Amino acid sequence: MTSPQPGIGDWYRLTGGELFEVVALDEDDGTIELQYFDGTIEEMDVEDWDARWEDGELEAAQAPEDWSGSVDVEATAEEGRVPDSSGEDRELRANSLEGVDLFE
Repeated sequence: MTSPQPGIGDWYRLTGGELFEVVALDEDDGTIELQYFDGTIEEMDVEDWDARWEDGELEAAQAPEDWSGSVDVEATAEEGRVPDSSGEDRELRANSLEGVDLFE
């Protein structure tokens, strides 16, 4: 069985159940950079990738529904609002430029 060519953004699972995403490929060095769901980064040689696939230690997986675990995003930031220093929610979007004279 031939191992799949991993692509950036592809998700896989180790036999033990750990879910990870391929976040970088370095063809010159022959390495694949992985980021586990908890945010841990690991580098794996292509040869190791192929061997693990052949041994059945790796399998393709679907991205988790809640992918924010690996990128440390607060739920409020996903909704377009973040708490400011006073604890009040504020918009992440810029206000309109209405009333700004660009030729001033």
